[in-house]
This record gives sequence, C-alpha cells and structure tokens, in this order.
Amino acid sequence: MKISIIGSGYVGLVSGAGLAEAGHNVICMDVDDERIKNLRQGKSPIYEPGLDEMLVDNVERGRLAFTTSLEEAVNHATALLIAVGTPPSEDGSADLGHVLAVATGIGKILSKPLLVIVKSTVPVGTCDRVRASIQQELDRRDEQTGFSVASNPEFLAEGGAIKDFMQPNRIVCGIENKDSEKLLREMYAPFNRNHEKMLFMDVHSSELTKYSANAMLATKISLMNELANIAERVGADIEHVRQGIGSDPRIGYAFIYAGPGYGGSCFPKDVRALSHTAREAGFEAKILDAVEHVNLRQKTHLFEILRRGFDGEFAGKRIAVWGLSFKPNTDDMREAPSRVLIDALLEAGASVRAHDPEAMDVALQIYGEYDNFSVHADQYETSNGTDALVLVTEWKLYWIPDYEKLAATMRQKVLVDGRNIWPQETALEHGFTCHAIGRPSVG
Repeated sequence: MKISIIGSGYVGLVSGAGLAEAGHNVICMDVDDERIKNLRQGKSPIYEPGLDEMLVDNVERGRLAFTTSLEEAVNHATALLIAVGTPPSEDGSADLGHVLAVATGIGKILSKPLLVIVKSTVPVGTCDRVRASIQQELDRRDEQTGFSVASNPEFLAEGGAIKDFMQPNRIVCGIENKDSEKLLREMYAPFNRNHEKMLFMDVHSSELTKYSANAMLATKISLMNELANIAERVGADIEHVRQGIGSDPRIGYAFIYAGPGYGGSCFPKDVRALSHTAREAGFEAKILDAVEHVNLRQKTHLFEILRRGFDGEFAGKRIAVWGLSFKPNTDDMREAPSRVLIDALLEAGASVRAHDPEAMDVALQIYGEYDNFSVHADQYETSNGTDALVLVTEWKLYWIPDYEKLAATMRQKVLVDGRNIWPQETALEHGFTCHAIGRPSVG
C-alpha cells in the first residue's frame, strides 16, 4: 500500500517505520524543515530503542521517505494517517488545532479517493470535525472526490514502542463503512497473522477507547500511590501489600508499583482531556479528577521526604538525582516527577547534581541557566559531597548501586528510593539511612 503519515513526531515516526518494515511504501510529512532534513540523514529527533536502525534501513530500501510537502503526501496515499500533536489547552481540553489544520489542507488538495485515518489521540467527535473540515474545502472547490475517515488510536508505550507496534495486542479501528475496513485490514495484515487482533467498531467508541485505556492505567497508579501514603502512616510496607493484591488475577501485578507519580506526554493530558469531555457532556468525572489530584500531590512526595529529613533547611545542601526522564528507555521529561523535585529543590536553595542515560541534554535545555544545577556523565560523579541521593527513574544501571563508592563520596549517607528497588537491608549494612515510597524508613 501507499501510505502517508502527517506528523513526524513520536507516533508518526514509529508508525511510519513499522509500516515500512512490513513492506508498505510510506511517506512521512512534517512542516519542520530541519526535522525532515535530519531524518533524511538518518537522525531521529527522539530517543526510542530500535527506531534509528529501522528508519535508516527502510530509507535505504526505498520504502520510507520524508517530505515537507502536504501535496506530495496526499497525492501519494491510498491511506493517510494524521499523527500530529494534540497538546493540552489551558482548560485541560485537547488542542485540535493541528489536526483540523491538516484536515483543511487535505481538503484543499484531494482529487482522488482517500482513507483518512486519525492516529492522534483525540476526544470523541474529532473524526466528525475532520470529515467536516475536508468536505468544506472540497465544496469550495466544487470537487466531488469521495473519502472516508477512520479512527485508529495508537497504544505505544515509550521505551517499548517498536515492539508495541510490530507485535500489537490489539488494533482498534473505528470505521464508517466496509471499504474502510478492507483498507485497514490490508494495511495491518502483516501484524495480524498470529491471531485476530483487529477490533472494528463505530468511530466514537474507538476515540473513547484510547482515553479510557490511559485513564484506567493512570487510575491504578494513583490508587497504588494513595495506598502507599496510607502504608507510611500506619507502619505497613507497600511492597508486601503489592504482592498480596497483585496475586489476585482480577487485579494483577501491572501498574501497581508505588512511586513518585506518572508523567510523560500521554497519561497527564489524556486524563485531563477525558475529564473535560465529560464536563462538556454535563457529567462530573469525580474519579478522573481525583486521579489527577492524587498524581499532582504524589509528585511532591520525594521533596517532602527530604524536607522532613533536613528540617526544612536546604541552604548549602547538595542533592544527587538519578533519573530525569519520566520512565526508562526514553529521553522524555514532559511532566516528569524529576522536574517537580528539581524545581522544589532549586527554589529551596539546594544544589542539584543529576544523571540520566538519555535525558541530560533535555535537562540542560530546561535547567541549564541555573548555577546550582549540573549534569554528570558518570552516575557516581553526582554523589560527590552530597547530602542525599534520590532515585527518581528506575533505569537498569541504577538497580544495583555500588554502596561502597557512594559511602566514600557522599557527605551524608541518605538514600531516597523513589521506585522501591533498592534492598533496604543492604543499604543499612553500608551505614545508609534509606527512605522509600510507602515503606518504613531504616537507618
């Protein structure tokens, strides 16, 4: 198939590379000249394991190309995917400006039948608006070309997006007619051989499915963090609780790890957007609002642990931070818990020495102007002369620290384990005080 993807960000690039890998002829379009120039040279604007290699390989094989021309992308395609951003507006709703601008642009160009697939995360009713925007432009041109609009939300987890795309557990499609189903089945045939993964439904249900999935996962995280806060106050250990409830197959072990709150580009904005959609429909989504409130509060938890330990005195204190991205295997710091911690520490007068395998350049873009913030190439360089070490993101290289090296370089031997991965007994044996999330402090 000839497929075009509008938007060469995270979703667009992963989808484009995956569809090209499956043998389709793909063009990725973006208005950013510099981004397209770099992509043609094999330089991806994002870090995602395995993506760079897949992009380069498919460009060399002639199955993947990049352009800044919407006209070229529209004329190329039998199926066109809209994968542009839907950033949050001030009121929490999804900003559909980019999506609708693409739809308008398509309508100004379209001269042959086309399936327009909305891949961006959008509120219910967006595909209706996309259809109306395209049709409006066709009417202005007195163009009679037929087209269809479908919803095909993405379910890509940053850090494992290539696997998620190439080996999906479900492919959700909201369609208007059987012709759309036929094209979508052809497009996803290479990903659907093991067993039936394609779920066809009406467009509105498909749009709601994406938000519902993220809202459900975010709810599990916030509920677990709420239970962790209770555990701290009653002397229980949330890790024991996690194992006790996770063994119930109705609950399961996924997404029930206590931590410093969720971040990234999806969960925060999608929970807010779904809550906004509910309000527009005349319904108060109390659970969703609570999920958001609990998460915002949880992001302050690591700072509160330090504040209590230092009696609120941060002047002259040096704090080491391990992990800046909102999760491992990405350089994404959007709404990351590390940012809330670092902001609070800098405002309180502390110095921050940070390390992350991939996100340090991003961190310097955010905090590079602060004299009391620095990043270090080696994780153990951060601990020199520090009063505490805080683990924020559970990258694999942080799982088994060299406690002797830390003890030799830290001014005060205080550890704050924001992911509950360090054995407290081992830390105690090396003379550390160790705090965690929802667990009794030791030392």
